[in-house]
Amino acid sequence: MIEPWILFTLSAAAFQTLRFALHKILSLGGLSSTGSSFARFAYAMPFAWAGAAFWLWLQGTGLPPLGRAFWLYAPAGALAQILATICVVALFETRNFAVGITFKKTEVIQTALLAFIVLGEAVSPGGWAAILIGLAGVLLLSETPGIAGRWWQRIGPREVALGLGSGFFFAISAVGYRGATLAVASDDPVTRAILSLALVTLMQTAALGLWLRLRTPGTLSAVWAVRARGVWLGAASMAGSVSWFSAFTLQNAAYVQALGQVELIFSVAVSALFFRESVTRREIAGIAVLTLSILVLILAL
Repeated sequence: MIEPWILFTLSAAAFQTLRFALHKILSLGGLSSTGSSFARFAYAMPFAWAGAAFWLWLQGTGLPPLGRAFWLYAPAGALAQILATICVVALFETRNFAVGITFKKTEVIQTALLAFIVLGEAVSPGGWAAILIGLAGVLLLSETPGIAGRWWQRIGPREVALGLGSGFFFAISAVGYRGATLAVASDDPVTRAILSLALVTLMQTAALGLWLRLRTPGTLSAVWAVRARGVWLGAASMAGSVSWFSAFTLQNAAYVQALGQVELIFSVAVSALFFRESVTRREIAGIAVLTLSILVLILAL
């Protein structure tokens, strides 16, 4: 029988693939990258709160107590996710985007190290083998065509800083969300996940919304103008986030992140099946290596 955390992670990766496709549609519609990021949080928040209220009513339980650690881990994870998104958006402005993404893909290794330091969760030798194999597969899939030279010949300080920075902040958000969900006093993983998500999206919407109001006030109006499509982005984001949070309540954050890289396989499949884009031999090799890493990870647990 497949373990629940695996199903939650596969669900999260699938919804994240859909979310990125919707992000692309909104961006093509004239919404800035920052505005698209804010739309993700703002339109997901009502779904998260409605889902939390409905789930607590369905369970017939009151609001579970939140440990003091929650108020440390949840804001840290929320802020780190915003900063990670900013780093990724900034990568799009650099010439050597592929180099930055290469360094971003170290997020799984960084998550494993942070989870050990902060939460005391170690990774088994088999788990490390799966992570390293997966990293090789991701590097094969993340190569951008049309840029001459090997990636190590194209290293610049800005790309390195943004790439490693995004991976570092994504690692902090994963560990923060893992710690936050564990601080909710409930035996039900969905309750811990959806309640944590509701509070985190509120923090993110308030923080990023205030920043945009002060720095680029016109962006908030632009986000409201695309609400007919934005609600679908919010729904997909909420569904994916509930799945991520549920997986984090059940398993080591590093293992969840490692399995979550199956998102790249989903993205290639969507590209080929729906956008009729050709799949290269390099991408096929990357999918094969990444699939191997997932099998090793599952067998190692």
